[in-house]
Amino acid sequence: MTLVSEHIEPDTRERILVVAERLFRQLGYQKTTVADIAKELRMSPANVYRFFDSKKAIVEGVARVLMGEVEDAGQAILNKPGPATLRLRELLSTVHRMNCERFVGDSKLHEMVEIAMEESWEVCVAHMKTVTETIGGVIAQGVASGEFEAADVPLAAMCTCHAMVGFFHPQLIAQAQSKPKPGPSIDQMIDFVLAGLGAGKATR
Repeated sequence: MTLVSEHIEPDTRERILVVAERLFRQLGYQKTTVADIAKELRMSPANVYRFFDSKKAIVEGVARVLMGEVEDAGQAILNKPGPATLRLRELLSTVHRMNCERFVGDSKLHEMVEIAMEESWEVCVAHMKTVTETIGGVIAQGVASGEFEAADVPLAAMCTCHAMVGFFHPQLIAQAQSKPKPGPSIDQMIDFVLAGLGAGKATR
C-alpha cells in the first residue's frame, strides 16, 4: 500500500522549488530568504527546512531542475532519427540557446547561477558530464553511420565541449554579450567542430 506521505513529500519539494525559482527571478537570489519562500507557500520556515536543510540546498534544487530541462532536450535530440551531423548541430545550438534563456537573459537568475557555480560546483560538474555524454552519444552514432571519424568517442565529446565552452558557460556567454570581442559565431564554431569530426568526408 502506498502511503499518502510518499505523494505529499515529493509534491511539496517541487512546490518549494517552483516558488523559489519565481522569487529568485523577481527579487534576486541574495534578497530572497527562506522566510519569503515559506510565506509564499503559506507554511513556516521550519517546514521548508524539513525538505531542504539550507538555502544552498534550495538553490541546488532549482539549478538541477533548470539544468535537467537542458539535459532532457539533449536526450530527445540524441534519440530522434536523422543524420548525426544535423542532430549534433541541433544539440550544440540547443544547449547554447537554452543556457542563454535560463541563465543569462534573466539578470536576477544569472546571479543565482553564479552563486551555484561558486558554492555548488558539483551540481555543475554533474550537468556537464551528462551533456558531454549526450554529445558523445550523437558522435558515436555518427561514427557508426560513417558520418564522423573519431577513434576515441569520449575524447571527441570532451573536445567538442571544450570547443563550445564559450557558448555553453553562462558566465562566458554573459561576458561576451556585455563586452563583445572579435570571435567566431556559434554557427562558425559548430562548423569547425563538425569539420574536426570529419563530417562530409564520406560523401566527397
